[in-house]
Amino acid sequence: MTLDLIDVRDLVGHPGASKTESLRGTVEALGTELARVPEDLPIGGLLLLESVVEGILVSGAVEGVLQLHCARCLKEFEQVFSVPIYELFVSEPDPDADDYPLDPDGELDPEQMVRDVVGVELPFSPLCEPDCLGLCATCGGDKNLGACPGHQQIDPRWDGLEQLFKQTEH
Repeated sequence: MTLDLIDVRDLVGHPGASKTESLRGTVEALGTELARVPEDLPIGGLLLLESVVEGILVSGAVEGVLQLHCARCLKEFEQVFSVPIYELFVSEPDPDADDYPLDPDGELDPEQMVRDVVGVELPFSPLCEPDCLGLCATCGGDKNLGACPGHQQIDPRWDGLEQLFKQTEH
């Protein structure tokens, strides 16, 4: 079930008129390698549609769930999101403006608007926890689960300093 078109024929050409509409559906292929909106979970929201001289002003919020992979330890986790919307739909959008097209039949398609507002809010580098330790560079183990035994490495550039400490201990 994708996002349904919203009938606004009763608002077009009637500045000052408004109505509230529910938004519910799914959006396909919205995400990055580490963050995505699941195609099988619906997103929704309550939108206020207001007729203005320029077209239809849509405000409200879109809510749903993000499936994320931690950028440090690669653990998969989910996070709820709520993104505010304040967008204008016009009959003849300017290609250089950020307005959305209003269908000549008096319907607006919320899908591109939802893609734009949610896509911008996707985290670039999500973390499962703010203090996530990530993966061990040697064995690939999750350092959040405990220390990796037996392969603590010392940067070879410090070898000279280690020798200096051994000489002072004698």
